[in-house]
Amino acid sequence: MIADQSRDAEAVYAVLAKLAAELGLSIEQRKNGRMKLVGPDGQRIQAWRENYPYPQRLGRKAYEPAKRRLQIELQKLQRSVKATGGKVLILFEGRDAAGKGGTIRRFTENLNPRGARVVALDKPAEHEQGENYLRRYLPHMPAAGEIVMFDRSWYNRAGVEQVMGFCQPREYTRFLAEVPEFERRLVADGIAVIKLWFSITRTEQLSRFVNRQDDPVKRWKLSPVDLASLDKWDEYTRAKEAMFARTDVPEAPWTVIRGNDKKRARLEAMRYVLTLFDYEGKDAGVVAHVDPLITGGVGPLPGLTATESEPVLAPLPRHRPATLPELAGAGAGPALNVRASALPNSDLPNSARPVPALPAPALPADLVQRDTGGDPGVERFGAADRDPHGQVALLGDQPGQPPAL
Repeated sequence: MIADQSRDAEAVYAVLAKLAAELGLSIEQRKNGRMKLVGPDGQRIQAWRENYPYPQRLGRKAYEPAKRRLQIELQKLQRSVKATGGKVLILFEGRDAAGKGGTIRRFTENLNPRGARVVALDKPAEHEQGENYLRRYLPHMPAAGEIVMFDRSWYNRAGVEQVMGFCQPREYTRFLAEVPEFERRLVADGIAVIKLWFSITRTEQLSRFVNRQDDPVKRWKLSPVDLASLDKWDEYTRAKEAMFARTDVPEAPWTVIRGNDKKRARLEAMRYVLTLFDYEGKDAGVVAHVDPLITGGVGPLPGLTATESEPVLAPLPRHRPATLPELAGAGAGPALNVRASALPNSDLPNSARPVPALPAPALPADLVQRDTGGDPGVERFGAADRDPHGQVALLGDQPGQPPAL
């Protein structure tokens, strides 16, 4: 057993070392036995600095009080959701090691588990691969008074499943065609659909992978699928751009959060969600405005040079948050567009919004082989986090009734 583990560790190290070499870096062992990423000059690099807008990471002395204040606001939001029968669904997406799981833990840390659930589904069964793919998520939608957070969601099909060949081309094409209407129906059923994308640079991702492999309690997060997809950065980038072009719709737009600094990303994710709602006792001083250098919408990507790695985030203009009574009554009438006003140019009709155009009908190869924006270093869609040992347990709360499809 020990010998097998040692061979596995050596194989993983070889894969990580190969990727580091491709980036002009190397992995060395420190005196304490831990591994570190070093540059060509032999000095340890600070990978998080890559195209990051702040010169320093947020310190714990500033982070902890801010986190506490935002978590108090999340409790207020949860009480209002419970009292008004609102339904809130938050999708956490992004490449591996972008900070999704850590952010979810900070969201739920002080929430009442009877009204807040985390859903982390395993890979779909064979009978769920085709026309039943989206239906497998319906039993896990929020009931009245619930906040549900998806640690990965149906968007696995647009990323890891497509790039790694886990689904058929026709299934991938069908998914991109069907998911906008699927999400519109969720919104029409009174569910506030919030889609968060955590962006991370390639070097920072590698640094976190090295840390995971180096730490026995984190090693389970680095799966064979993760390792197999490490050299497919560009393929995931192209798949991500195709996904954004088809699924960034006014009823359920994407919001991008730069994740190189985990602490800032966690705070801004909480702050952004809170800005979307009016609830009793809301502290405007705590939930004033999101940081436009960290959080933004999906804007048209400029052409990037070989040395550039950070896409431009479209600003999130001021918007009127939804009130929870409005959400509670949304299912009975026209769909409430909770987040449309938070999307850049959201007042424009769909045909006029500045998203990359795709030909229709489009073949799968057209969707994934054309590099719509370059984007060689940072991303907004990528491989799925795996949970091979069943570490994430699905809470046993009774889910809400799904909308009729």
